Order: sequence, then structure tokens, then C-alpha cells
Amino acid sequence: MAILTSVISWFTRQRVHQIELFLKYPHDVQRDLLTNLLDTAKNTEYGRLYDFESIRSVEEFQQRVPLSSYDTLKPYIDRLREGEQQLLWSSDIQWFSKSSGTTAGRSKFIPVSPESLEECHYKGGKDMFALYLNNYPDSNLFDGRALAMGGSHHVIDSGKDMFFGDVSAILIQNLPFWAEFLRVPSLDIALMDKWEEKIEKMAHATANKNVTNIAGVPSWTLLLLKRILEITNKKDISDVWPNLEVFFHGGVSFTPYRKQFKALISSSKMNYVETYNASEGFFGIQDTIGGDDMLLMLDYGIFYEFIPLENVHDENPKVLTLEQVELNKNYAIVITTNAGLWRYVIGDTVKFTNLSPYRIKISGRTKTFINAFGEELIEDNAIKALSITCEKTNSEILDFTAAPIYLDEGKHARHQWLIEFAKPPEDLQYFSEVLDNALKSQNSDYEAKRYHDLMLTLPEVIAVPEKTFYKWLKQNGKLGGQHKVPRLSNDRRIVDEILEIIQI
Repeated sequence: MAILTSVISWFTRQRVHQIELFLKYPHDVQRDLLTNLLDTAKNTEYGRLYDFESIRSVEEFQQRVPLSSYDTLKPYIDRLREGEQQLLWSSDIQWFSKSSGTTAGRSKFIPVSPESLEECHYKGGKDMFALYLNNYPDSNLFDGRALAMGGSHHVIDSGKDMFFGDVSAILIQNLPFWAEFLRVPSLDIALMDKWEEKIEKMAHATANKNVTNIAGVPSWTLLLLKRILEITNKKDISDVWPNLEVFFHGGVSFTPYRKQFKALISSSKMNYVETYNASEGFFGIQDTIGGDDMLLMLDYGIFYEFIPLENVHDENPKVLTLEQVELNKNYAIVITTNAGLWRYVIGDTVKFTNLSPYRIKISGRTKTFINAFGEELIEDNAIKALSITCEKTNSEILDFTAAPIYLDEGKHARHQWLIEFAKPPEDLQYFSEVLDNALKSQNSDYEAKRYHDLMLTLPEVIAVPEKTFYKWLKQNGKLGGQHKVPRLSNDRRIVDEILEIIQI
């Protein structure tokens, strides 16, 4: 281990000891955290509305403070963007993480407080390295450069000194000066908002650097790596960056991309670590070697609650605390944060894979599913079924989306899958049949609706041309950053838009 990484490793080991505290006392840490959040925000407008000062227990908090969504908090956020303060949180809010999400075209502006920036997002980034170095003590991570596939940021034209951008761009913009010596590319490139030009400049600016680690969304990172291989005339990223050792990924499931990364990076020392970082906060980090789940981080200023997926659309849904969750059940996440999001339903669903310590896997979105005929197909089912199908048909997928085709002209209903293949199957009809059987194995409701073709017939799979999903993202102003293609939809808007693209 070289000197710089050795020094940093000493500091990160101290943090690992702190992590062990919430591993040992998770419920106490969460209860104390909620008490602190309520006390800090008791004099805000929201705190006075629900009398935070008199709340004495988690149960009282749940009874008094309602569940919220972006729409219910939007009036407060709009006022924050106009310069008002002390509305949702006690500290001044100047930064907003811009997110269009995957289910709505309009933008959301998630407040980022000084506390959430330091105690959540940055702390999560530091812990990502701490847990990695704890697992790989011989690493030379910090003796090269970190490449971050960040987003872009703009100044809001309001005259109020307010800023918005992708959460990754906000983090890059606010890094301490010394961190600039450890990362590439330069800020003027990293924060560009024209993504086609940005990818080109990033490739040229980083190809000759000693990159040891990459962080980003798999789909956009693949695009960059392929461009780097083109301009360097190499066939393997290991020949470009021989000291590259880890890719910290998040945003979408890594399962469809794993083979493609291994095809581009042959090094046996290459590692892959999943993180769960969203505009609203940093939630989870893969803490075990070779694991496919993440440790739920409990001391980042976020109090967690969970709604069983079957109750998520109830008028008054059942809401559980951490100690009430069960293994392998789907839950919608509810968060209360040190940026003023109170009992906020973020739209993601998770499964607990372990309860001591608490580890999770992202299973989908509360609004990205297909339930047109009672089949209740969620993203986790789709990802697993496609993984099985690709394995059996010797194919690889770049991207996909699916939606129902309803009963029309006497035809039976079915699911329509638009798939962009990195390696297409030899027989698309056989691929459809294998996918159908894999979906049945993952979802008994789907299997019941497929019984004797009475309700649903065999899924229809359409192989779309290269860069189809890129064109759809570009057409909708969603290139780069945290933007991604919605996997499943209960209506046909997205699928029909994509079909129009491939017919042009």
C-alpha cells in the first residue's frame, strides 16, 4: 500500500468503529436521531404547525405528522426557492437537487441543507471509501485519481442566490479544494450540461490519467468507457488505466450491465461496489465482498419508516418502524431528513435481506410496475427474469422498458417489451418464451394470469436499434446525471414514444 492510501486508511478505520455502533444499537440510534431532528426543527413553520416541541415518542410522531410527497411539500419548497427560510428546516437552504424522477416529466427540487450535505451525502461518500478499504486493506485507491460521472448545475435566475443541479453535481461543486487533486476531470468539464459534448471531453481529459476508481450510473459510465477505448485504440480499459480497481455504481440495477463491464475491463483485481444515493439522501452501501445487498446507513440524519407494498396506495397505509420490518418483503421507503423532508415517501421500494445488521436490496419504484390485469409485476421480478433469460439464451441487454397491451380487436392482452441488446439472442421468439417462463418463476400472480392464455398471452419482445433509449432520453431532455429509462409502466405513454422513434 502506497503512502497516501495508507494515511487515509488510518482515518477511515476510525469511522468503521463508529459504524459498528449503529450496527450494535440500530433502534436506539434511530430513536435518538428522530429526537434530534424534531428538536432542531421545532421553531420552523412546519415544526410549529405540528408542534414538534411536544412530541415525545416515535408513535406520537407517526400519529401527529402526516405522510408527505413532493406535491404536499412543494408549496414550502417553492417559497424556499424564492428566498424564504425557516420553513421546513432550521438552517438556510441555498442548494436544491434537481430530479425529474422516472415517473413524471416535471422537475422536482429537493432541498439540500448544509447538514444533509455534510452529514449525509459527504458522509456517505467517505463511508463508501471506508468500507471499501476495510474490505480491501491492500488497496492503492488514493494513489491515483477518482473519476466521477457527475451531473450539471445552474444558477436559478431568481436573484436570490439559489442554486440547483443533479445531486452529484452539487457534491462536486462543494468539494473542499484539496479534493480537486484527487479527482478528474476538471470542474468546467465535470459540470457541463451538454452531455454529448461532455462525454467527448471527459474521454479526452481522462484517458491519460492514472484513474484508480470510478463512480457513476452504469449506463452512462459504459458510454464513456467505450468512447475512451475508441480514442485510445485499445480493446481493454485495463490497458488504459492499469491501476483501476473499483467501480462504485448506483442509480439502476447492475445486473444487466455486469457482463458488459467485465468484457471491457479484464483485470482480475477489478471490484464492483453498489451504493444507494438519491437526491433525497445517501441510504446504503455494499459492505461485504461479493454481496448483492447494501448496509442501511442509520446515522446520516435520516429517520426511516416503511410501508408494506400492498398498503402503499391505501388512504391511511400501515407504516412500520425499522424494528417491525420482515425479511424478503417489499416496502416503500419513508424518510425524515436533516434537510426538512418530513415522513416523505420517496417512491423507491426495498427488500430486507438481513435484519442484523439491516441490509437491503432495491426492488423497484412504487409507480414503475405493471398491474393492468392483476399480475403485480414489479421491477425486481423483471430484472431477475431478464437475467435468467439472458443466461439461457446467451444474450446481453443494454436497456429495456415494458408496458401492457390491453384487449383490442378481439386479441388477448399481453406485455410488450422493448429491449436494446448489447448481444442479441439468435432466436427472439425463443427469448420471449424463456422470458415468459422466468417471469412465471418470479411472480405467481403473473403465472396465474398466463394460465392457458386466458388473460395474458406470451409477451411480445421487440428488439430496438442501437441508441434507441439514448434518443428517447435526449428527446425528453434527460441525458446524463441520474436520469434513466423507466423499466415498467402501467400505461403505454413511454413505450409508444419509443416506438415512434424507431419508426422515424
